[in-house]
Amino acid sequence: MAEVITMPRLSDSMEEGEIVAWHKKVGDKVAKGDLLAEINSDKATMDFESPKAGTLLYVGIPAGDKLSVGAPLVVIGDEGEAFAHLLGGAAAAPVAEAAAPTAAVSTAAAVVVASATPSVSAVETHDQSRIFASPLAKEIAKASGIEIQTVQGSGDNGRIVKRDVEAAVSKAATTTVVTTTSVVSTPAVQIAVAKPTPSVSAAFGNEDYTDQPLTSMRKVIAKRLSESLFTAPHFYLTMEINMDKAMELRTQLNAVAAPVKLSFNDIVVKAVAVTLRNHPAINSSWMGDFIRQNKHVNIGVAVAVGQSLFVPVIRNTDMKSLGQISSEVRALAGKAKEGKLQLPEMQGSTFTISNLGMFDIEEFTAIINSPDSCILAVGSIMQKPVVKNGEIVVGNVMKITLSCDHRVVDGATGAIFLQELKAKLEDPIRLLV
Repeated sequence: MAEVITMPRLSDSMEEGEIVAWHKKVGDKVAKGDLLAEINSDKATMDFESPKAGTLLYVGIPAGDKLSVGAPLVVIGDEGEAFAHLLGGAAAAPVAEAAAPTAAVSTAAAVVVASATPSVSAVETHDQSRIFASPLAKEIAKASGIEIQTVQGSGDNGRIVKRDVEAAVSKAATTTVVTTTSVVSTPAVQIAVAKPTPSVSAAFGNEDYTDQPLTSMRKVIAKRLSESLFTAPHFYLTMEINMDKAMELRTQLNAVAAPVKLSFNDIVVKAVAVTLRNHPAINSSWMGDFIRQNKHVNIGVAVAVGQSLFVPVIRNTDMKSLGQISSEVRALAGKAKEGKLQLPEMQGSTFTISNLGMFDIEEFTAIINSPDSCILAVGSIMQKPVVKNGEIVVGNVMKITLSCDHRVVDGATGAIFLQELKAKLEDPIRLLV
């Protein structure tokens, strides 16, 4: 029996999924557990496996398009089995396209050739039923005033996709005719033809912009951070830390002991994790009706990938060595950049660290990653004059800023946590004990 498999809900906040890639096509035999597609949810790209064995009879959308949760995604059944009644008349259209795209395109071409001056009604009738384009491509074309029929498709079987319409819009915006005074010659006389004088806007360039559709990930980032900032009463505590000894320790460990090259961020993560053991109020979560003091320490490490922000979680961070932390952070960051992070790898943090030091940012404030009660913003290590033993010398100073949810953490509580963290980073040998 043919079965309709709908777009799965891959996270609690997912409303639609984007197909990153199909690994099977209509007509392929599939076994239970075979990889059918990669789906980009609002949080991560995840593998979608076949829940049953059979023949892939129907694919709802092409790669690059989005589909609402619960909408028909694929149909799997016996080869040649009828299934249109399971989808409804309108929903069966993508199958017809997949089954005979070449014939449809040929028919469309024949209509155009047969009538050099078609009537408006003929164009309208032909237009919508024969154009092979993704819904997103049609939407962008309509908003940009581009005739979808004029766009050359680069997708499967000539299908028009998003990038084709964007290229057409860009070409239309940049194709301008430069007019100047020219001379028309005839055998008897030369006639000067005056061309319009370029306007000021033409001389200095036209105003232009590009509208970027929101990805599912960007929508969730905007929603969650807005809720956090406007719901949790944030306050901020900033402290300078002398990193001279931390720099010395890192150099020594990388030279003789560490299986991987340690970064300063690895040292900060370890120091924060060890310090959190003594500060349950900082290692807490706001749960709405109560405050949860976590006895485990799971550090979320913010990772920026393009226009998205991922927070993979290092579990039981306080119990791991610097080398283990370094390896795990690199592995998770690599998966984030490849779009391979799984949902469980981004859940369950009790504290978050955001580090922009590699971008030469001296100091910044970060928005709390709910339901955590705090997030630590880490700046760059800068050389500055410092006082040591009554003398002014050059020191390596790093600024950190703790954002706190005042519903959970009071000012003095946050300050005491930072004092202990400062002591550990300024004498980091204690992290190895």
